[in-house]
Amino acid sequence: MEDVINILKGLHPEVDYEVETELIDKRILDSFDIVTLVGELMDEFDVEIGAEHMIPENFNSAEAIYDLVTRLAEE
Repeated sequence: MEDVINILKGLHPEVDYEVETELIDKRILDSFDIVTLVGELMDEFDVEIGAEHMIPENFNSAEAIYDLVTRLAEE
């Protein structure tokens, strides 16, 4: 989880990722941020994040992002 938060802090260090649960809904992360984030997550966790995973529910919080990469790593 710490790795995900560190990646997110590289995008927007002012956000409290421990508590924020609406990163997409509040437009904290924009489409460019998501592209950057997905690339970094794929490199860091050695997972493939496909278009089918690109839904707000998977990116609204650090926990949701961590859950996504954990699920993908187990596949």
